[in-house]
Amino acid sequence: MVKDLFERIQNNKGPLGKWASQAEGYYVFPKLEGELGPRMQFHGKDILNWSLNDYLGLANHPEVRQADTDAAIKYGAAYPMGARMMSGHTDAHEQLEKELAAFVQKESAYLLNFGYQGIMSCIDALVTKNDIIVYDVDAHACIIDGVRLHMGKRFTYKHNDLESMEKNLQRATKMATETGGGILFITEGVFGMRGQQGKLKEIVAMKKKYNFRLLVDDAHGFGTLGKTGAGAGEEQGCQDGIDVYFSTFAKSMASIGAFLAADKDIIDYLKYNLRSQMFAKALPMIQTVGALKRLQLLRDNPGLKDKLWENVNALQNGLKAKGFNIGDTNTCVTPVYLEGSIPEAMVMVNDLRENYGIFLSIVVYPVIPKGIILLRMIPTASHTLADIEETLTAFDAIREKLVNGTYKKIAEATTVDVS
Repeated sequence: MVKDLFERIQNNKGPLGKWASQAEGYYVFPKLEGELGPRMQFHGKDILNWSLNDYLGLANHPEVRQADTDAAIKYGAAYPMGARMMSGHTDAHEQLEKELAAFVQKESAYLLNFGYQGIMSCIDALVTKNDIIVYDVDAHACIIDGVRLHMGKRFTYKHNDLESMEKNLQRATKMATETGGGILFITEGVFGMRGQQGKLKEIVAMKKKYNFRLLVDDAHGFGTLGKTGAGAGEEQGCQDGIDVYFSTFAKSMASIGAFLAADKDIIDYLKYNLRSQMFAKALPMIQTVGALKRLQLLRDNPGLKDKLWENVNALQNGLKAKGFNIGDTNTCVTPVYLEGSIPEAMVMVNDLRENYGIFLSIVVYPVIPKGIILLRMIPTASHTLADIEETLTAFDAIREKLVNGTYKKIAEATTVDVS
């Protein structure tokens, strides 16, 4: 008997969906109001916000707001209409690609409408069924979904583990020899949950021994790392060894869209084979012109990155001084690891928001192992040292309640939807 397709969906909401009746609208799909920045409103209360990826504080920069406004007045929201190959190509798109390529020290670049969609399509375009993919087990979901499109073999290596990388490169080399294909190695410049940089320098060095091409997702590194802000490859002195560089506008650029950068022949190939762009409307002019202004500010105002890192260091050093476990982050991403259940995590975050006015992202299983609570903070150039002191004081208080069982008792007395 053929089952109703929706029967499974109705009976199994998934590891996160099963909490929906208790979590939605507060813990997930929350509604933040007011101007984007460190101080916003949530459920009618003022909160100190650590959940915006606006690293350089450009979201509300007056020059950015003006550039966006001027573009909207001049072009409207629709311009240009159509895919770029057909009718949606403009001088502004070309200019932005030229400036992005120069900034990240590559020959050429290509704009993407969305980062998630774009890197999936990039992976799909770069490999055939005869090729082998080697990627980090902790890679972002967009990479995993891109790999899932691959009809050939793929191997995962232990997170940032050089020995595991080499072992899987050996396996991939043997298999690629049999299939007559090549090897695509994928990692991240910055891992967005734990905050570690990918071991790009060491991976590039492996090219002397193994024949592979390297794709790097540097969403969190672009604008925050390196002398000029060109990302993790610049920070580690190995940008030349990255064959295909990807980043998004959704972090340091405080917008939407993304780009790929590589040698000209690779970008020329992708322009004609990247299905997510060939068959999709061009990036609207508001975002394109706005990105040019954002890139100018990022490039010409190093003080933005300096202020960001002043805040990052103050927050991370303050947490470590108080005995909090922030793992081995060496980027702006600031995780705080605590032990507890999902219900305890919900009670704790509720306490942070309602009684201490602190809003941050909570990460639990299945993103991280069971029994671990990850409180993830994103410092920005817009935060102040006073914001950091306020947060450190609140963290002292919530840790005590977690350790002494206060949150557990509240959680046990609360009806939790686990159906």
